[in-house]
Amino acid sequence: MDHSEPWLDWAVELQSIAQAGLYYGKDRFDRERYQRVREIAAQMLSHKTGISPEKVRDLFCCETGYQTPKLDTRAAIFQGETVLLVQETDGRWSLPGGWVDAGLSVKENTIKEVREEAGLTVTADRIIAVQDREKHNLPVYAHKICKVFVLCTLLGGDFTPNLETTASGWFPLNALPPLAEEKNTREQVAMCFDAYHDPGWVTMFD
Repeated sequence: MDHSEPWLDWAVELQSIAQAGLYYGKDRFDRERYQRVREIAAQMLSHKTGISPEKVRDLFCCETGYQTPKLDTRAAIFQGETVLLVQETDGRWSLPGGWVDAGLSVKENTIKEVREEAGLTVTADRIIAVQDREKHNLPVYAHKICKVFVLCTLLGGDFTPNLETTASGWFPLNALPPLAEEKNTREQVAMCFDAYHDPGWVTMFD
């Protein structure tokens, strides 16, 4: 997040306060006020980021209860000096991954996402890093996200095009394709290479 624009932080905080108020508040008039605060916060985020109001509301205004970060897993799978990337439907590339599903652990979700997006079977072996997304990735999102990078070992399988990805490939660090940088940057992929090369790697976290 660009902290030179502090009102973006304020919009996120307003949303968090409104969400908690809507969940815990009992007075009908207070709940109406909290709902309006939430709508204003969503409008602020839409205006600044260019994300459509509808999408902001989907991401920003559908949860209940005390607001906590979402979890996103990214699988780092290597062959020699190349890492596996999958191609998104917009043509850009990313480490296989996605939101952690309810009922799945980080390990289980990592394995599932690799199977769904890359057609491969892997073991999830080590946590490379747990990162606060807004410290590393753009654009600004309306909710907090923790990104978990997981070092995996390839067991087998073959890629099949699917609803989320159109291709897969193995790439050296010095020849990465255009990345979906809201999901993973070159610096994050390089961090995964460092962990792959270091058997004594210590998990990084923000």
